[in-house]
Amino acid sequence: MVFTKRLREGIRRGRITCSVRIWRHPHVKAGGRYRMDEGEIIVDSIISIRLADITRELARESGFGSVKDLLDTAKHGSGHNVYLIRFRYLPPGAWDVQRTASEDAHEKRTESRALSASDRASQLLRRIRNSKPSRSPMKAKTGLTTRGSRRRGA
Repeated sequence: MVFTKRLREGIRRGRITCSVRIWRHPHVKAGGRYRMDEGEIIVDSIISIRLADITRELARESGFGSVKDLLDTAKHGSGHNVYLIRFRYLPPGAWDVQRTASEDAHEKRTESRALSASDRASQLLRRIRNSKPSRSPMKAKTGLTTRGSRRRGA
């Protein structure tokens, strides 16, 4: 995904987390990773919407002052399909936390309302707490026995 230079700082800071695009067909897919400057944009979801669904609040969330400004930038070529793309910026050297199926289902239920920064932080903390640590290699058994635990039949 390509963003105008004036939007990139807001994306890097996490203030801009969605984009409206008018295309013939989707150019990105959910789960896709796309370079932006030094980092990456990770697409969380892409849904088809109507022009009437674009509100002033959605325009502001996308980094624009008005719906007209958003639409002037969103139109790419001769497309007529409107897509709402939700994403997050992954800075260079950062690692991505895998999303769970229940989180994906929850996001689909709440797609129409924007999450505040504190809600996103709470979600990330919940995902970290629920993640399973990687298994460490088990120590090999040496076959030695202690005084109280002699092997039978030896």
